[in-house]
This record gives sequence, structure tokens and C-alpha cells, in this order.
Amino acid sequence: MMKIDMFCHILTPKYKEEFYRITPDNFYLKNVIDSLPTLFDLDHRFRIMDKYPDLAHVLTLGLPPPEAIAQGEKAVELARLANDEMAELVQKYPDKFPAAAASLPMDDVDAALEEIDRAINELGLRGIQLLAPINDKPLDLPEYMPIYEKMVEYDLPIWVHPTRSADYPDYRTENRSRYMIFSNLGWPYETATFMTRMVFSGVLEKYPTLKFITHHCGGMIPFLGQRMEGSYDHAVILRGAKYTQGLSKPHLDYFKMFFYDTALYGNTSALMCGYEFCGVDHMVFATDFPFDSEYGDRYTRQTIESIERMAISEADKQKIFEGNARRLLHMEE
Repeated sequence: MMKIDMFCHILTPKYKEEFYRITPDNFYLKNVIDSLPTLFDLDHRFRIMDKYPDLAHVLTLGLPPPEAIAQGEKAVELARLANDEMAELVQKYPDKFPAAAASLPMDDVDAALEEIDRAINELGLRGIQLLAPINDKPLDLPEYMPIYEKMVEYDLPIWVHPTRSADYPDYRTENRSRYMIFSNLGWPYETATFMTRMVFSGVLEKYPTLKFITHHCGGMIPFLGQRMEGSYDHAVILRGAKYTQGLSKPHLDYFKMFFYDTALYGNTSALMCGYEFCGVDHMVFATDFPFDSEYGDRYTRQTIESIERMAISEADKQKIFEGNARRLLHMEE
């Protein structure tokens, strides 16, 4: 059984070099990146991957995305740079990197649409990655609908990575987040917020074959599924709210249309919660490599062990580790 990690991260060399060149020395992500050589050093990455001979990485670009550090033609240049390097890695190391997701210059949707076509048709990349939110903008805005239409046409997934920085305060009376709350709690919140907006704005009603891969097992959604069902039912039935207007089926069914990754860092109980919520066909193996104290080894080991401990069949484990990824990426073709 292969283990295809569907949400791990990399900073390709030329992209990293250009990112460092155009941003200030005190840019908030640089100290994180500098502490994790596995993120950009292939030898370092391979030493860890080789501990797991059946492990493969589907590459996604680590933060920051192009639109967070540049605009216009510079953002286009950064996206093309990253995608070219991703394609080179897939071609050079197909056993290690069977696929990669494209990054886009999301400050310009027309340019992003052009880059999707180039990345998929010319470079062979197998989907796209979006940040939620995109420069503080929600992903259900009308301007982003052409992106979704195009990905429906290609029948390839959209990886959705949450983002929130430390300057987003935990309380209105403060000016910064404390104790890493912006990341540890804020990112799952951003994932759940994105999903809720996509459901009630009707994006999944309009594009029912759209395939979103949500990080950290859908953030808060599986754990709060019954609350999401009951509270909206209460609002609609007793207070006449219009949230579900235009939806053709129960709103909770739309939340089960997303794909949920296993990047919960070894928490089998939480994985079972996700599994029971979305079903095995909508779970994919992912580790969040390499963001741990052992440069990716810890989360890889713990995530594999947590899936192995799940009280499910070996056939279902095979779907999570490998089968669903192959189906999403059309790897059998």
C-alpha cells in the first residue's frame, strides 16, 4: 500500500530566493522557513521520506502565496516560477513526487485563469491551491467563479489552505494574537468559515462536481456537524432565515461534498470523527509535512500510526492512504 501525502509543503529554490529578495528581512514567515530546512532542501526531505519507503508527496507550495507578497506582473512571475519548478520536480522524481498543485496570482483572476491552463496543459500539474481568505477576501465572491468553472471542466481538485497572521487579534481590545492562537485555532476557523460560505452562497449547488480538499480534516466542521445542522434548522424554521434558500438538499449534505485530509497530527479520535462525518470516500492522507519539531518526521509517523489505529477495514485504510488520491488526481489514466 502506497501512502500518498496529499497536503505537504515545499518552497522551491528559485521561488524562495525571489521571495526573500523582494520582502523585508523581518517578514514574519522567514524565521519559520529558516528553521525548517526540510521545506526547501531536497536532501533533507529525502532523508525523512526514505524512512517510509512507500511514501510519496503531492507537492503544494508553502506560504506565502504569490498574491501575498506581490501584485500584477510580479505575482504572475512568482506563480510561473513556482509552477515551473514544481513540474521539474515531478518529472525528475516521479516516485517521490507523483503530482503537484499549481499556485496562482490571485490578485488578478484573468491572469490566474491563464496560469491554470498553462500549469495543467503544458506542465502537467494536477490541480490548484488557493488560500482562504485571499488577501482578506472570501472565496465565494463572484469574481472567483470563473476559477471554479475552469476546475470543473478539468475535473481536478482545489487544495484550500487556511491563512491568518499574528496581526489578527484574538480580541478587539488588542492589536495582535497571542500564544499562536492565530494559527492553532484561527486556521481551523478559517477553513470552517470558507466551507460554510461555499455552502450557503450556493457555490456547491452551482458546481456540484467541484472538488475541494480541506486542510486539517475540515477544521471544525466534523466536530460541529450536528451543531451546524441544528442551529441552521432552528434559524430557518423558527425565525424564517433565508440561509438555505436556493439549496436543493439539506445543508449538511453540502459539507459532506468536500474532501477532508488527515493532517491532525496523530489524533485517531478526531480522524474517526471526520470519517463518520464525511465517509471514507472523502478522506485523503496528509501530514502537513514538514511543520513539526522533527522536520516532518514526527507528523508523518504520527499520522500514519493514527490511521492504522482507526477502527475501520483495511480496504478503507487503503482508500485513505492511496485510493482516493489516485481517483482525485486521475493517476490511473
